Amino acid sequence: MLKIISFDMDGTLVDPEFTDWVWLHGIPFLYAGKTGLPFEEAKHYVVEEYLKVGEGAIEWYDIKYWFSFFKLDTSWKDLMSRYADKIKVFPDVHDTLDQLRGRASVILTSNAGREFIDLEMETTGLRRYFDHVFSATSDFGEVKKTAGFYRRICEILGVSSREMAHVGDHYEFDYLVPQSLGIHAFYLDRSGEKKGECILRDLRDLEEKLIPIRDGGSQITD
Repeated sequence: MLKIISFDMDGTLVDPEFTDWVWLHGIPFLYAGKTGLPFEEAKHYVVEEYLKVGEGAIEWYDIKYWFSFFKLDTSWKDLMSRYADKIKVFPDVHDTLDQLRGRASVILTSNAGREFIDLEMETTGLRRYFDHVFSATSDFGEVKKTAGFYRRICEILGVSSREMAHVGDHYEFDYLVPQSLGIHAFYLDRSGEKKGECILRDLRDLEEKLIPIRDGGSQITD
């Protein structure tokens, strides 16, 4: 029986435009102002520092770390609030979450820090859909790509991996890793480049994909 349906956030439910503005415009702009560098030069330096850390490290997701690293004197909260109008959900999100109500417990599992999750939830009104919200980096001090993260979620919620489905837009973190544990994982590829039983182009396709899992409990594999 399918008991838990888990969603990633940025790139899955929420358009990444907001986070792009924070990381690729806001912080470089502040660094340019602090150092006197032209914006493009400051942006190049900032992005190079991001890449040295890489998305497999917890610091990648920690805005407080980067404000300290670049010695920025302004408030990271003010920076995020400045771009809050860029926070937008994808058109298929509300329909999908409304459709899933009452059919299973819906949770959020994200690499994003609580600072981003809380603001995005508040701005979009998405919080009402979720029974639990988990930030791998803020709550557990790890990055979601690890199998340990998904095992911990199952333990906290008291379910087996076979009783959980997960949807996200990162092929490794949201698909390969949870699938390796027996979780019913679906890769959201809005570009339509990938094909397969576990590939979604639109979240509204999820309900149909879940039918055989609910009926027989078997895992769909490509």
